[in-house]
Amino acid sequence: MQNSASASAASQVPQAAPESSTTTPTRFWPEGWWKLMEIRIGIIPLPIYVILFALIAGFAVTGKVPGEISMAIAVLAFCGFTCAELGKRLPLLRNIGAAAILATFVPSALVYYHVLPAPVQHLTVEFTKQTNFLYLFIASIIVGSILSMDRRVLIQGFLKIFIPLAAGTVAATIVGTAVGAALGLGVKHTLLYIVVPIMAGGVGEGAIPLSVGYSEIMHVAQGDLFAQVLPPVMLGSLIAIILSGMLDMLGRRMPHLTGNGRLQVGATDELASSSNDEVRAHVDVSHIAAAGITAITLYLIGLMANKLIGLPAPVAMLFLAVLVKLARAVSPPLQEGAFVVYKFFSTAVTYPLLFAIGVAMTPWDKLMAAFTLVNVVTIAATVVTLMGTGFVVGRLMKMYPIDTAIVNACHSGQGGTGDVAILTAANRMQLMPFAQIATRIGGAIVVTVTLILLAHFGA
Repeated sequence: MQNSASASAASQVPQAAPESSTTTPTRFWPEGWWKLMEIRIGIIPLPIYVILFALIAGFAVTGKVPGEISMAIAVLAFCGFTCAELGKRLPLLRNIGAAAILATFVPSALVYYHVLPAPVQHLTVEFTKQTNFLYLFIASIIVGSILSMDRRVLIQGFLKIFIPLAAGTVAATIVGTAVGAALGLGVKHTLLYIVVPIMAGGVGEGAIPLSVGYSEIMHVAQGDLFAQVLPPVMLGSLIAIILSGMLDMLGRRMPHLTGNGRLQVGATDELASSSNDEVRAHVDVSHIAAAGITAITLYLIGLMANKLIGLPAPVAMLFLAVLVKLARAVSPPLQEGAFVVYKFFSTAVTYPLLFAIGVAMTPWDKLMAAFTLVNVVTIAATVVTLMGTGFVVGRLMKMYPIDTAIVNACHSGQGGTGDVAILTAANRMQLMPFAQIATRIGGAIVVTVTLILLAHFGA
């Protein structure tokens, strides 16, 4: 008994040590500082965020913001993640894509109302237009997502997406035109200046060639026509972003309706972790770099195809990436590297890119010009019908209806910039290859058919 008592007493002695150690206060340096470094605004550690703010403000006050790439990256990252963080903290709206909306449209408003410092605006515009890094982003996302896609369902997905896309286009044309006509806009005006521009493929590949075609057929100044077709493009994209964010929220509540970035039931990402989607630790850095240059090379081939046969570079690149995947022309380690490139760009570049788009490519006055009750109702009816048809047809075809509807939403987006914003709001950047089909091919078909019919049946 004494031995057991002494043993139990002895066993109690070392228990006091951990209790005293747990009460020891944590030192600020370095443990406390490390905790601060793990608090992030987007991807930016809080102390670095504060330093960046001071540096950017200091350069802006002097009126001389350096034009080098390091400064541009700092400005875009700071501003883009700031806007996104504000959106993520808005009650209710954070669940319907507020981060993407604020990152895109708040910068546009800041430029219009002369709130954004002129040196920062100039740096952002020059960097965005000169580097055209939107297409570097799209190339990395497309190549990475395709190479990590299940090749067994890749072709099926590309073929099947045309059916809900075509059905949605026809239904949206009929419903949108009918609503606009009923509200007093007239059939012709509604069709040519609201419904068709929404689904024309954005600004560069949609509104501009559409207005040029209208100008040649109707003998009206192209600038006047462009001013009419641009506002519906902007507002249609905004509505698509909001609705896509709402679909993402619906998918979280009803998971059986979504593949979370997959169109086909049973499809998987071959290289993505099934548990937490983290990047595999054994991916070699050289394979990541090789995947990056592979994506750039495919895009450059697309540029050459554009010059030779007129095929849009992103579309040519998309088909090349599919062929590379189906032909097993890329080794598994390189495919894993491509997946890392995809994850990097989707995590670190999306919101800075959206900020750049808002400053350089999104005219706030054109967006506001579309905010009349009649226009909003007509545009909303068009976009809702386009997405709703995709939802219904996708479900009938045994596809995930939410993801199919989001791809259809990209058909009403602001081109490549709209695709980024819509898929960001929906948290489904994996759908970028299908979004490009909806935007580029779908938009080109809409513009071509419209101009042919207008030329034959008169203005």
